[in-house]
Amino acid sequence: MKQFVEYIVKNLVDKPECVQANQIDGTHTIIIELSVEKGDIGKIIGKKGKTIEAIRTLLMSVATRNGIRVTLEILEDGAPSKSQQSNSRSSDA
Repeated sequence: MKQFVEYIVKNLVDKPECVQANQIDGTHTIIIELSVEKGDIGKIIGKKGKTIEAIRTLLMSVATRNGIRVTLEILEDGAPSKSQQSNSRSSDA
């Protein structure tokens, strides 16, 4: 999961060498903490949060296939951002 997030994010930002992801594994949940260059945060979030929502949707799809939950957090100066959301929402499909 961590490599999947890094691959997507590195292709979106101006400074891919600054992208760092940390995966914290739990029994049925994985938390991925994402850190990027301060100037690239807007590119990851996108207009009205559309880009980060798309990334989280992709993660949720992969996680659901494996029977786990994934949370993606964007770290800003070492703390989770206000825009962090959980991908553990249920969808009406």
